[in-house]
Amino acid sequence: MADLSYTLFIDGKYVDASGDATITVINPATEERIGVVPEGTVEDAKRAVGAARRAFDDGPWGRSTPRERAKVLSAMADIMTRRYAELVDLNIAEAGSIRPLAEFLQVGVPIEHLRDFAERVLYKYDFETPQAPYIGAGGMAGIGQGIVQREAIGVVSLITAYNFPLFLNMFKLAPALAAGCTAILKPSPDTPLEALILGEIADEAGLPPGVLNIVTGGIEASAELTTNPAVDMVSFTGSDAVGRRVYSQATDTLKRVVLELGGKSANIICEGTDLEKVMPHIIMNFTTHAGQGCSLQTRTLVHESMFDDVVHGLKTALDGIKVGDPSDPSVTMGPLISEAQRGRVEALIRSGLDEGGQIAYGGGRPTGIDKGFFVEPTVFVDMDNSMTLSQREVFGPVSVMLPFATDDEAVKIANDSDFGLGGGVWAPDPVRAFELARRLRTGQVVINGGGGGGLSPYSPFGGYKQSGLGREWGAAGMEEYLQTKAITWGVAGA
Repeated sequence: MADLSYTLFIDGKYVDASGDATITVINPATEERIGVVPEGTVEDAKRAVGAARRAFDDGPWGRSTPRERAKVLSAMADIMTRRYAELVDLNIAEAGSIRPLAEFLQVGVPIEHLRDFAERVLYKYDFETPQAPYIGAGGMAGIGQGIVQREAIGVVSLITAYNFPLFLNMFKLAPALAAGCTAILKPSPDTPLEALILGEIADEAGLPPGVLNIVTGGIEASAELTTNPAVDMVSFTGSDAVGRRVYSQATDTLKRVVLELGGKSANIICEGTDLEKVMPHIIMNFTTHAGQGCSLQTRTLVHESMFDDVVHGLKTALDGIKVGDPSDPSVTMGPLISEAQRGRVEALIRSGLDEGGQIAYGGGRPTGIDKGFFVEPTVFVDMDNSMTLSQREVFGPVSVMLPFATDDEAVKIANDSDFGLGGGVWAPDPVRAFELARRLRTGQVVINGGGGGGLSPYSPFGGYKQSGLGREWGAAGMEEYLQTKAITWGVAGA
């Protein structure tokens, strides 16, 4: 891929940063440079907030009609469709996705999400609801009536993670724009290119200047976006530790906050489950994107009667996983995002051994690969749920196997976590599976592998406990960017 260079996108234009520092973007599979962008400063973040504030208060977007917003969203989706191959190649190089993942989830789903919100804002959402006339009570004479209006919350800061860059950017930006908000998008320093390219797309689609602003930067720039009084809302995706800081920073000005944080999701495999059907799902839940997914089910809870069979089958099936450069179409698992992330994963693997766990498969770096941030798919046994590796989010290709004897024990283990984002249940009896799913303290549960297409982007997505606040995706995601106003008036002559 050719070396890409972008500047910041503020007030409808690509502009230089106020400082000289830059961010070099590295292909995590080859360790080669694929681009360079400025490292935004606090001053750049302030400029972006100012542009978004002016665009909302004085520009046309905050007063636009649903039809006008839908037209722009549809145009953005059309442009992204035209540039689909380019976006896929960029995701493979920047985020390290294998091609099928890049084509479907990393790029294809965000485009469909944009189209869904264009249709949703035009046909499926009622921004004004008439209220029936009422007769005054408590001694107050007269008849009144009114409407309930749902309007954009205002200026929003959107801060995203590196694992699914375009996916996360669009799953925040689409509802924000559909609601009529203006936005400052700040991507991870590891994957800024898939955000900055959106400036070209927004400009071509006719998005007014200042409605979308894209800035890079580190902790200081992020803090400006979460504390600036001109920002009305913050939506953040990342670790629970950083999410707590974001939440704290936003409290002084009582901003609305949506947090999509970590997970340590459990996959419950009941006795009698068809191993041939369940095995690909167990593997998928810790090798997809090298385990860099917050809702992946990385604790595998297996009924004791079939525990050994599952572990044996897993070891055999994992021999079919090919780790390597995702630009190779035969590769089925790519790299971690950076050397730092690989170091964190390897430290957690060591902690599992130090605390008495045993590695049933993997545990090291793949042989024959000299470049890139790779770790083998790794399976731990002889574990209990109190161990660090059972409680901490790894964000790497590591699965913890835990046996259980009864449904009550499975639920207890699954819920014994600070997190509550995803989960799965497998059982031959769908009624039993459903009852187990109802007992899990988590934001979403997939029964018997779901419908085959994964989580629906139209369903609400979010977590319990330290997995976050609020919901994203679909109608629930739209609601986060709106606030409610009641307008009432008297009936003439009353």
